Amino acid sequence: MIPVSEALDKLFALVRPLEVEEVPLLQAAGRVLARPVTANRDQPPFSASAMDGYAVAEAAPGMTFRVIGEAAAGSAFPGHVGPGDAVRIFTGAPVPNGAKTVVIQEDVDRTGDQITITDRLGAGTNIRPHGGDFKVGETIPAPRRLGPQDIALLAAMNVAHVPVTRRPRVALVSTGDELVMPGETPGPDQIIVSNTFGLHALLTDLGAEPRLLPIARDSESALRTVLGLVDDADLVITIGGASVGDHDLVATVAESMGLDRAFHKVAMRPGKPLMSGRLGEAMMLGLPGNPVSAMVCGHIFMAPVIRAMLGLGAAPAARETIKLAADIGANGPREHYMRARLGAGGAKVFDRQDSSLLSVLGASDALVVRPPHDPARSQGDEVEIVRL
Repeated sequence: MIPVSEALDKLFALVRPLEVEEVPLLQAAGRVLARPVTANRDQPPFSASAMDGYAVAEAAPGMTFRVIGEAAAGSAFPGHVGPGDAVRIFTGAPVPNGAKTVVIQEDVDRTGDQITITDRLGAGTNIRPHGGDFKVGETIPAPRRLGPQDIALLAAMNVAHVPVTRRPRVALVSTGDELVMPGETPGPDQIIVSNTFGLHALLTDLGAEPRLLPIARDSESALRTVLGLVDDADLVITIGGASVGDHDLVATVAESMGLDRAFHKVAMRPGKPLMSGRLGEAMMLGLPGNPVSAMVCGHIFMAPVIRAMLGLGAAPAARETIKLAADIGANGPREHYMRARLGAGGAKVFDRQDSSLLSVLGASDALVVRPPHDPARSQGDEVEIVRL
């Protein structure tokens, strides 16, 4: 068995970069920006009023002005503002030539076409300067996952098409005679397949394109048939069949199909039976069949691999340090990822940690990471966590 850190290093060594594609701006949310993008215009493209009021050349309490026109957003005043002139202006409108300040409408008294600045005059010009947000040539750095705020910025920069990393295509294969799909009626010795659906959701959140392949039954011919359907996948993930039982056939069949195995078994719990390598052009990751083991390995191994494929760097799952909300016992010889719930008092580790208990995983929002042979810990001690 190898430690988690070594397994991750071997996985990252198998990752191949994906191509860059351009997508319309409306399809770029959640995608990974592959190259820096440059602004095509200044923002704002002119000095603009920040308030509703009056544009004047100078302002002081008691000064009077004659209103000579109006400026609105999308409709500039075409003339020049001289001494004694004022232009009625609205938020977002271009500031007229000659105007140096905007007096807000609450700070003037108006009678007909005449305004007088009152003693309520506030500080500042109320003008947003030309290019005050960004200028032509300024860039959004890459790589980065594009959120809603990035999409708004790209739109303001007049970027209509965005260079992004292609989504990794991932083939998901569950194995086992005991499995049936949700909605089907299981036999007396069968269970509903769950891991594949949880991993599919996680892959979607990570920005991949997961594909659900048929369940592979416990025979070499069935597994070979399903693995033959992976098509153009960048990553093949098998769930179950990676251990050493008589019905654990994934390694044997994959190697007969050309798998170049990188490792088999990791010193962690849950999740010891873990396998990886390359199968033709695809990277392959064999996850354990226990529901919690598969999902934990999804967060600890699969998610960093997808992020690396997307160009976001080869790094393990982010960890934080937090205090324990209750005592926990000593750990054994393997790194342990314990399901926990975060609260005001810190991380509360669940008493039941059996790798078959999806209900405990469903109630968890973090994994407390225990090093091998970690001694018993007391309430208030600091531990590392991975958020779920």
